[in-house]
Amino acid sequence: MPLMFRPAAALLAIGLLVAPLAAPAVARGAPESFADLAERLLPSVVNIQTTQTVQARGDRQVPEGMPQFPPGSPFEEFFREFFDRQQRGGQGQPQQRPRRAQSLGSGFIIEYSNGEGYVVTNNHVIDGADEVSVVLTDNTSLRAEVVGRDQRTDLALLRVKTDKQLQPVRFGNSESLRIGDWVLAIGNPFGLGGTVTAGIVSARGRDIRIGPYDDFIQTDAAINRGNSGGPLFNMAGEVVGINTAIFSPTGGSIGIGFAIPANIATNVVAQLREFGRTRRGWLGVRIQQVTDEIAESVGLQGGPRGALVAGVNEGGPADRARLQNGDIVLRFDGHEIREMRTLPRVVAETPIGKQVPVVVWRSGREQTLTATVGELPEETQQAAATPGPQDRGGRPVEVPGIGMRVASITPELRERFSLSAEARGVVVVEVTPNSPAAERGIRAGDVVVEVQQEAVATPAELQERIDRARQAGRRNVLMLIEGQQGLRWVPLPAAPQGGGRAPG
Repeated sequence: MPLMFRPAAALLAIGLLVAPLAAPAVARGAPESFADLAERLLPSVVNIQTTQTVQARGDRQVPEGMPQFPPGSPFEEFFREFFDRQQRGGQGQPQQRPRRAQSLGSGFIIEYSNGEGYVVTNNHVIDGADEVSVVLTDNTSLRAEVVGRDQRTDLALLRVKTDKQLQPVRFGNSESLRIGDWVLAIGNPFGLGGTVTAGIVSARGRDIRIGPYDDFIQTDAAINRGNSGGPLFNMAGEVVGINTAIFSPTGGSIGIGFAIPANIATNVVAQLREFGRTRRGWLGVRIQQVTDEIAESVGLQGGPRGALVAGVNEGGPADRARLQNGDIVLRFDGHEIREMRTLPRVVAETPIGKQVPVVVWRSGREQTLTATVGELPEETQQAAATPGPQDRGGRPVEVPGIGMRVASITPELRERFSLSAEARGVVVVEVTPNSPAAERGIRAGDVVVEVQQEAVATPAELQERIDRARQAGRRNVLMLIEGQQGLRWVPLPAAPQGGGRAPG
C-alpha cells in the first residue's frame, strides 16, 4: 500500500525497479533496445511479500483478494463495501476475528555466498510484517529474516538461505549521475511480477520532506504501487538508486518518481549488515537556513550559504569544539555546505570518532575549528540559552524601526509571561501590528537572548548592538530569540539614523 505524504497531490511511498542510467563524461544516444540489459538484470530483482495480522474492525487495509485501485477511487470504495459485507457475521456487525493482510514490494540481491543471500528493500515495505518472503524470478519463494532497518532513510536489509545460486548486482556511484542520463526500472508493480520501465534522470538533490536526509534522484521511469524497494540502474547495470516514492494526485505513475541515491544507501546497508542498525555521525547543534537578510547582517560575502547554528547541545561534539550560537557552518570535513539541509546528511555519513575541520563564519571572518564526530543518540536534548547578566530595571523601551517594546527581565515580567527561572536576556513586552517584528513572528513574551551574536541583558545593550551594526553599514541586525518553539535567529532591520537610544 502506498504511504500518503502530501494531501493535495499525494507523495506515495512505492516500490519499483529502475532502468540502468548512463553516467558518461559525454552523453550517450538513446539505445536501440534495453533488452540485453534487462535480461541480465531481471534475475537480480525480487518480489517482496509480507504478511501481517490485523483486526477486522476499523481496519483500512486492502482486503485479501480485492482488486488494486488508486486511493480514493470509487471502485476501491465499491469493492471495499462488498468485501466488508462478506465479512459480517449476519448480525450487521463486522466479525472481530483477526485476519492476515498481505502486501507486496520489490527488492534486489546484493550478495550471495555459502548458501546465504542479502536483499535490499524499503523499510516501509516490511514495516510491521509478521512474515517476509522473497520471491525470485522463477517463482521460488524464500523465507526472509530482517537483518536491520533504518526508518530515517527508509531502507531495510533482508537475509535468505538457499542452495539456489543467486545473481547479485552491485552499487554504482550515484554522484556521477547527470540530468538526462538513461535509467532502467525493474520491479513488481501491482503484484504483476518482473516489470521493466525506462526513463531518464529528471533532477537530483530533491527534498520531498519525508525524512531528515532527503537527497532524492528524480526520474520519469514509470513507478507504481508495488515497486517500492526496487533498484534504479545505470546503463552499466549498476544500482544507482532505490526507488521509494512517487508524486501523484491519483496513486498511479505520472512520471515523477524518487529514488534514494546509492551513495547514501551503500553506507546505510553496510551498517545494517554489521550492526543491525545505523550508526550516524552527530555534531550536536540545532540549525536554520541562512537568508539574504541574515547573510547581510553578519557580513557574509557571496550571498546566503551555510547552516546557521541556533543551538548547541551542552557537552556534545559541537560544544567541545567550541561552536557557538550564531556561527554559520560553511565547510564540514572538506564538504561545502551550500544550504542548511546539507549539513545533517554530511555529518551523518562521517565516521564516528573522526576528527574533522569545521569552517565557520564568526565575527566577520572565517574561523576553523576541530570537532570529533559523536554518535547520533536516539533522542537529542534541546540546547539551553546562554546565561547572561540580569538587570533590575524593567521599564519598557521602544526599539525604533523594529516595532517592539522591550524590558529587562524582572520577577513581575517573569511571572506575567511564564518565563523560566533560567531565562536570560531582554523580554519583548509589546509588538506593533504589521511591523518588521510582527512580520517575522516575534510575539510578546519572547526573549531576545543575543544581538549580533553577543548576549544582551538590558534594552540599552540591545540598542547599542543595533547602533553598532548600523554604523558598520549593516541593513539588518541578527537577534537570537527564545520563544515557545525554542531558539531561533531572526534578522530585523537596523534602526534608522535618526532613531533614539534606550536610556541607560
